[in-house]
Amino acid sequence: MEKVIHPADSRGTANFGWLNANYSFSFANYFNPNKVQFGQLRVLNDDIVKAGMGFGTHPHENMEIITIPLSGEVRHKDSMNNTGVIKAGEVQVMSAGTGVEHSEFNSSQDDLNMLQIWIFPEKNGLEPRYEQKDFSNLLEPDKLVNIVSPKSKGTENSLWINQQAYLSLGEFEAGKKIEYELKDKTHGVYVFLIDGEAEVDETLLNKRDAVGVWDTSQITLNFKNSSKVLLIEVPMS
Repeated sequence: MEKVIHPADSRGTANFGWLNANYSFSFANYFNPNKVQFGQLRVLNDDIVKAGMGFGTHPHENMEIITIPLSGEVRHKDSMNNTGVIKAGEVQVMSAGTGVEHSEFNSSQDDLNMLQIWIFPEKNGLEPRYEQKDFSNLLEPDKLVNIVSPKSKGTENSLWINQQAYLSLGEFEAGKKIEYELKDKTHGVYVFLIDGEAEVDETLLNKRDAVGVWDTSQITLNFKNSSKVLLIEVPMS
């Protein structure tokens, strides 16, 4: 088993007044040669956006983009004529493919806290697409829920992207222990502890800490306190 540990306070930061951002990997003006990506996972940004503010219309291409609001609401608009609001408990996926322009704004009266995740696609030049889904009824206590999967291998309820990647969310009580089986021996899994305290194969994580693990077929998670966790399984090459 190989692992890399990313404590919360080792993330890159940027405060623009309207946006307070934390970067798990090199992004924008933050560059760390040791934290460029984890396998096919390129970006994990933990953003806090002030009410009424947001990201104006801008382009993307050849990237699978997943947005997970933790609190507040995101108002989305894109060049594919999609508009909508994504709330906490919902997940948004956008395959940028050959190119798409979009905007994301905080449509609530309070701060918006959201995770923005970028994963390299299996193939460039694909048709852009957009989808969102409400997972609030599926996120039961002490259960890991698959929220994003590859198109050909997804669960009935998951969203899909153009990569052999699997994202799972779960909320667990103190004392709960789970085993996570990786889907492929060439994959790694990036464990991001959204809240709480947990031990991942003898690595203790606190709020916003992360550990990336590979060269293993499974990992064990022991939850020391009530916790919320995001697992991102991706090909390592």
